[in-house]
Amino acid sequence: MRFHLLGLAHLATDKKFSQCAYTNKIVRLGKMLRSKGHKVFFYGVEGSEVDCDEFIVVLDEKDRVACYGEYDMKKEFFKLDGGDAAYTAFNKNAIAAINERKEKNDILLCPMGCWHQPIAQGTGLLAVESGIGYEGVFSSFKVFESYAWMHWVYGKRSITNGVWYDSVIPNYFDLESFPFQQKKGDYALFVGRLVQRKGLDVAVEVTKRLGMKLIVAGQGSLVNPSERLNITDSHVEHVGCVGPVERARLMGGAHVCFAPTYYIEPFGGVAVEAQLCGTPVLTSDFGAFTETVLHGVTGYRCRTIEEFVWAAKNADKLKPEDCRKWSAENYSVERVTDMYEAYFQRISSLWGDGWYAENDGRAELNWLNKNYINTTNWSYSI
Repeated sequence: MRFHLLGLAHLATDKKFSQCAYTNKIVRLGKMLRSKGHKVFFYGVEGSEVDCDEFIVVLDEKDRVACYGEYDMKKEFFKLDGGDAAYTAFNKNAIAAINERKEKNDILLCPMGCWHQPIAQGTGLLAVESGIGYEGVFSSFKVFESYAWMHWVYGKRSITNGVWYDSVIPNYFDLESFPFQQKKGDYALFVGRLVQRKGLDVAVEVTKRLGMKLIVAGQGSLVNPSERLNITDSHVEHVGCVGPVERARLMGGAHVCFAPTYYIEPFGGVAVEAQLCGTPVLTSDFGAFTETVLHGVTGYRCRTIEEFVWAAKNADKLKPEDCRKWSAENYSVERVTDMYEAYFQRISSLWGDGWYAENDGRAELNWLNKNYINTTNWSYSI
């Protein structure tokens, strides 16, 4: 199959930007598709690093900088707007480049939803939104990051019937980027944008009550009135935005990792990343965490401060190897590659008999299977 994979206009698509979930999903998606023998045309900003058959630069670095200016992406939140000069030029150039290369039955992959919609309209290709963790959907072919988010979007849009060619495929991670660590340190960890809705105040309050050090890694500031943050507690250390290696080291050594997001989390990759490193997570009990965290096995999902405090005190009762096994067997690139392959094979039937097509060669239907931990001393709830 042939895919036209779109990047982002506000930064180069490179795994070094580990603070951007969309960037890393695009990088790994190119790798996954190529591993199955598909042809991938990637369209992105100058300096991008994506596994593909052809990289087409549709926005020069100087034009990106001209739009957003020079700023420290490790400290400040990303600057971006789907209607700004960078995205306008990106879309225009991508349309021209794709129209030069497209063939019948090619598939356009739109990781940024409505921001990529002009490209879908300008090329006429079948457009798949390949990893939806946002609200602005447009395509008839949508891949959501979680069932929680799919149903949230359906509800918001008053969609009361299921959509057959939509799908749920979780985020996916390179196992070598998150090495397992058995021995834990004496600190708790919070990784993410320093915004009020990510629940940083919960992590601060819980660790304060327990007398535990809290390391905070992410873009933003602990003191930010616009985000209602005024964290000056001596037990909290902000190390800024860290790269992939330091991120994994901090996750692997943490006693526990907090992800107490206030909003309905579309996926919350930090929770899976920490589990891959063998670290239990403490999360909200809604959103995608109900799918990614096995309560009482790989972490605890909580509703009150008292529950978070108890969970943090008892996190050492959870086995690091269970955290690793659950996350590695269900969210690795290798596992999720097969899910995308099944999805795109389903899409390819549209050029034949579609929904009514027969497949005499089918030997299994395993794409939705999950691998649970084989043990007898725990129960799980999802």
